[in-house]
Amino acid sequence: MDWFAERLLDWFDRHGRNHLPWQQARTPYRIWVSEIMLQQTQVATVIPYYERFMARFPDVASLAAADLDEVLHLWTGLGYYARGRNLHQAARVVMDRHAGQFPDDVDGLAELPGIGRSTAGAIAAIAFGRRAAILDGNVKRVLARFHAVPGHAGETATSRTLWQHAQVHTPDRRVGDYTQAIMDLGATLCSRTRPRCTECPVASRCTALALESVLEYPGRRPKRDKPIRAARMFLVIDPDGRCLLEQRPARGLWGGLWTPPERRVDATVEAVCGELGIAAETVAGTRTGTSFRHTFTHFHLDIEPVYVELSRAAHGVAERAGVCWYAPNAGATGRALGLSAPAARLLATLA
Repeated sequence: MDWFAERLLDWFDRHGRNHLPWQQARTPYRIWVSEIMLQQTQVATVIPYYERFMARFPDVASLAAADLDEVLHLWTGLGYYARGRNLHQAARVVMDRHAGQFPDDVDGLAELPGIGRSTAGAIAAIAFGRRAAILDGNVKRVLARFHAVPGHAGETATSRTLWQHAQVHTPDRRVGDYTQAIMDLGATLCSRTRPRCTECPVASRCTALALESVLEYPGRRPKRDKPIRAARMFLVIDPDGRCLLEQRPARGLWGGLWTPPERRVDATVEAVCGELGIAAETVAGTRTGTSFRHTFTHFHLDIEPVYVELSRAAHGVAERAGVCWYAPNAGATGRALGLSAPAARLLATLA
């Protein structure tokens, strides 16, 4: 066995994490859900979402049969909502095309929505024991340091080199344990800012450590200033305390989620109410809330909330698809909707 893999497995047997929820009663379904949730999200953040998700959708059949709104409702706050949409779509593909059984190889798994090369490798290795390499963020950092691979991991040449190292080190046996071990190493010891090199099982052959340049690997993404955009969100509230929400298009920003109507920063209450079919005489009062910034991967969005109080119910406004009245105070008895993070923040001010 490769020296790197052997040392990693020895360390994993003594120090590896084995208490995580998805490590209990392992099934391909449970491992798949965990791997999707763990994409660009830390374990501590994922655990409560995973446990709630599993309680509601214990198997792929229940997930496939669910409404997307309920799936996204349980995803609210976890971010990167395309993962939730893809999870739901992939569950239906598994039921419709694979008779409820997950493909057991990398190629078959990678054909499912939302599963890339690394995620497919992790599922194949952990769920099915297939020899498959992975290269998530933690693994990239471990391998970049161990081999002193220059460049940002997102660059094509750097990524290709890291994949080659990942393939070489992946063992033929105990591949599931190895996959978990290298992820654990990156998450616990080989961390981005405070690596605990003295405890690392492969430190004796780590090139970056020998060069006394551990924190220089992997290379940083070239810094670019994020552009700033601005918008208004209109919280139209009826006398019962319900707020009017619109569903975003399935693709794009906050795809499939519900938000208060979002318009250009120069949109007026009169124009928005006219567009929504709300009579001007029903508007009892308006006020502008405190603006706040929501940051995406590629830009900042400055949001100015505008509260519009109605004197009577606006009948017929929400009779078309993609519009509804939502009661923030309804709690568990209310309608389960997937909400964007800004929408959840603003609705909390009404609850």
